[in-house]
Amino acid sequence: MTPPQNSLPPANLPLAFFRETALGFEPLPLAAGAWSPDSVNGPAVCGLLARSLEIEHCPDGFTPARLTVDLFRLTQRRPVSVRTTVVRSGNRIRVADAELVQDEVTVARASAVFLRRSEQPPGDLWTRGDDPAPPPAELLGATGMPLWGSDEHPDGWTHELAEHQNGSRKRCWQTPVPVVLGRPASAFAAAATIGESASLMTNWGSAGVGFINADLTMALTRAVQGTAIGVEADSHLSLDGIAVGSATLFDRAGSFGTCVVTALANAERQVDFAEDRFAAMRSGQV
Repeated sequence: MTPPQNSLPPANLPLAFFRETALGFEPLPLAAGAWSPDSVNGPAVCGLLARSLEIEHCPDGFTPARLTVDLFRLTQRRPVSVRTTVVRSGNRIRVADAELVQDEVTVARASAVFLRRSEQPPGDLWTRGDDPAPPPAELLGATGMPLWGSDEHPDGWTHELAEHQNGSRKRCWQTPVPVVLGRPASAFAAAATIGESASLMTNWGSAGVGFINADLTMALTRAVQGTAIGVEADSHLSLDGIAVGSATLFDRAGSFGTCVVTALANAERQVDFAEDRFAAMRSGQV
């Protein structure tokens, strides 16, 4: 989970998660985690792994259809590298794996499925009838600030994070930060970056966030249309400190994917957005 922001970063702050150097990928300030400022946040890890897998293993005529990321070690704010391998390469399906390596230790891993597009089969199929609704265009303004929403809030969408700390369904709408400085994010990397917010949307309650996500599985039927992506919680199930959440990814053209996350209780380091340490975010100072 990344520390949510209620305003644009300062003008001199690099707008990306990583800078590519001779040492690998160097984490930038926006990659800092909410649980520890010395760690790298989940969106940055997911975005970097998705980007590497797509660049190295998605041939022409194929489209990214599924990404699974396992977040089993804390990634420190030090240079990292990515190693990828092909698991299978066929005419209609390609599967590839990736490892995020730091100090010669694997700190996260991912697998991706790339599929070749074809014609739809005949027949009618059931699908969810109530797509999540994007925020009204007049709320977006010219700032590009994230929007937060919850069912209990009378206005639905606002820029104020703490206003939505309640026990109802959550949603967010954001323009993704580029994964690597100076390189525009692909639709796949952008979806992975924002898709990781499924953990925040499904595990955020009236007392804040007390679960830390262990993984992300994202399944996509098409690429993102436009520059902004929404995530709306579909379910949260938890017992004995283990949580499972699912969320829908959407843009202004409608729903285009699903995210599932599992998480472990981390109550001793609860992220409470009503606390003083988040006051600058709420007042728009950072």
